Amino acid sequence: MQRRTLLLAAILSSLAAPLAAQIPAFPTKPVTLVVPNAPGGAIDILARLLEQQLHDIWKQPVLVVYKAGAGTVIGTDFVAKAPADGLTIGLVVTSHVINPSLRKNMPFDTLKDLSGVMLLATSPIVISASPALPANNLRELIALAKAQPGKLTYASPGSGSSMHMSGELLKSMTGIDMLHAPYKGSGGAYPDVFTGRVDLLIDPLFSSLPHIKAGKMKPIAVLSPKRSPIAPDIAAAAETVPGFAVESMFGAIVASGTPRDIVKKLNADLARAIKSPEVQARMAAIGLTPATDSPEAFDAFIRTEIDRWAKVVKASGATAD
Repeated sequence: MQRRTLLLAAILSSLAAPLAAQIPAFPTKPVTLVVPNAPGGAIDILARLLEQQLHDIWKQPVLVVYKAGAGTVIGTDFVAKAPADGLTIGLVVTSHVINPSLRKNMPFDTLKDLSGVMLLATSPIVISASPALPANNLRELIALAKAQPGKLTYASPGSGSSMHMSGELLKSMTGIDMLHAPYKGSGGAYPDVFTGRVDLLIDPLFSSLPHIKAGKMKPIAVLSPKRSPIAPDIAAAAETVPGFAVESMFGAIVASGTPRDIVKKLNADLARAIKSPEVQARMAAIGLTPATDSPEAFDAFIRTEIDRWAKVVKASGATAD
């Protein structure tokens, strides 16, 4: 009996050895983390946090590279055309699901050429007003816009951004008419809103909050479904416009065709990084809410959001081409 047991163990060991050899450790080479924006802002902070955590997990170099331009299209195109080996990971923001309907000449197919790895986080957006504007909350803003159709102006960091489309969604859901004032980033918009040259600004809450606390702008509403923990005194838009909900999203993608075992490994390691106490604390400080999920769930989220924003883009007539 003992001989049979030893023989069976030897056979099983010999069968397992080739199988283990077929599934090498991943990664065994440096990994590139592509940020489709210029340095700065929440996505940059998130990238640097992931860089350190993934380096510690993988014991491999993780290189953060910035490929900004065309509303994140340039950076994401780089990922779509990279080898499908999981060694090039792209970070994406809300523009990722708006671009397919906003841009007629996309160099890649968002659904066919890319695979979702994980939804990493969400972040609140806030609509703020010049101190001189005679509206102090969303209800008063809607009433003012209806009394003065087409006269109010709202700034955003650029045409096609999630902030721009948030304004268009608000217009369509409330029946108001406001003029969009696109900026190349929100840096130039803040002084114009402070002085009243532009009435409103839609921007990430984390970026706007210091100016709100300094009294240079007054908050109208956060656009998330609920109030934000970092600014609980600012009402959520849904309290006035039921069903209104827009948040910035941050996710990870790879080139389509990346083996599923690698995608799942990336998903598990990213989730481990996001759940580390250091990352959780830093994310909370800048208003990011962790949102780890499966690759399949993130792919489904991307499809749903593309359909959602296509309707907003069509109704607004916005284009980036």
